[in-house]
Amino acid sequence: MPQPPAPRKTTGRPARISRAEILRTALRIVTDEGVDRLTMRRLASEVGSTPMALYHHVRDKEELLLLLLDDYAAQHLRRPPAPPTDPRERVIAAATAIHEVLAACPWAVEVLTADDLMSTSALWFVEQIVDGLTVCGLSLESAVHGYRAIWYYTAGEIVIRATAARRRAADDRPTYRDRVFADLDPDELPRLAEVADRWAPLTAQDTYAEGLTALVNGLLTRGD
Repeated sequence: MPQPPAPRKTTGRPARISRAEILRTALRIVTDEGVDRLTMRRLASEVGSTPMALYHHVRDKEELLLLLLDDYAAQHLRRPPAPPTDPRERVIAAATAIHEVLAACPWAVEVLTADDLMSTSALWFVEQIVDGLTVCGLSLESAVHGYRAIWYYTAGEIVIRATAARRRAADDRPTYRDRVFADLDPDELPRLAEVADRWAPLTAQDTYAEGLTALVNGLLTRGD
């Protein structure tokens, strides 16, 4: 008696995925491994789909990163109910708010430092900085330059701290700086030699607030 034909194998369609699932998975990748490790192919594999299926939800990696930024900023970067009335204090408060949120999420700084990507949810804080500098006497053009200086200081501080923390977590051996500072010539570099054994703890201190205040005060001397 002839055997019935074996059932035909079908690959079927990839499982349906949602934008929320895509964003959750992308956020996990960039948080755990960094922005460079996020690719559309990797993301598709993680959610059990295909790269082509992802493009029904997001145009490309740049749009995906913008969605992540906006989602993160909308959740964490909240406008204060009553901003300071003093424009100088308003500038400092807005920059501090940006710093506090991004310091907890270094991947966001890594994305923002590309310069072309900007979270629309953060623009209110940028407005406070530019407007505050203008009210304090800077021209609008100088206020934009002032915001750029504040942003560079803020982003640089976060990136350097995050990079150093990752380095210490991955390797507890003395750094190149440690080895160099351990053998400084006090005749050639007397100040550095004097502070060499305290350099690491001193530079690890959180002095963002003091530095920001000094930077803003310096910028505003141009408007006096």
